[in-house]
Amino acid sequence: MSQPQQDLVQRQFGANAERYVQSAVHAQGHSLALMVEMAAPRRDWLALDVAPGGGHSALAIAAHVQTVFAIDITANMLRAARRYARHVGQSNIVWVQGDGGQQPFAADTFDLITCRVALHHFVDAAAALRQWARVLKPSGRLVLVDNVGAEDAAAEAYVNQFEQLRDPSHVWMHPLPRLLSYVRRAGFEIARVERLLKPMKFVPWMERMQVDVPTQEQLTAMLWDSTGPARRFLNPQIVASETTFSLHEAVIAARLRPA
Repeated sequence: MSQPQQDLVQRQFGANAERYVQSAVHAQGHSLALMVEMAAPRRDWLALDVAPGGGHSALAIAAHVQTVFAIDITANMLRAARRYARHVGQSNIVWVQGDGGQQPFAADTFDLITCRVALHHFVDAAAALRQWARVLKPSGRLVLVDNVGAEDAAAEAYVNQFEQLRDPSHVWMHPLPRLLSYVRRAGFEIARVERLLKPMKFVPWMERMQVDVPTQEQLTAMLWDSTGPARRFLNPQIVASETTFSLHEAVIAARLRPA
């Protein structure tokens, strides 16, 4: 991750760490349980959780393995996640401040790597995946959960612009076919893919990043002015007087290809 991107991520998420610990979207959600199911973790495994944010993915895996190393670039986020882990009584997580795209660990270290809703913050997603392949054992597994972009090019650009306006540290949500190609080119065989629709409440989505009023107004205009494939992708609605929209999420389980 480049230094400017590191600074953006640390600024955005450092200021909002507790909001992510408390976020129901991150603490729950179908993708969290599906991630654990598709990982099929074992008690003797050493796992790595990349960019754990509020710690929910690391905690979910830690209940099923020997130890989880959780690596995040943002010190405030790590502190908040560590406090939360202590609060719920989970003690087999090692919290590491570092760049999840430039792994400090030795090759062939981990049985499992997970990354949930974070890869879209990496400037070079393909390079990050190659690093994860490097630190996995030959029989290692990867479970990647991330928001995915629209497959229509104009809609892909529009939705990413929408995300970047809310969160300047957002880099790119790739369409699922491209994301799968990155996983394969990093040396993995795809074992299973699930695509999920992720309904979002618009105001809490903005509030997690403390979006100012002028930017809220811009985001509102972008949401309701969307047309064609972008409008179908975002699907803005008013439900019980509350604005909602949709994001799209993929859960990808993969194994390293035999050497």
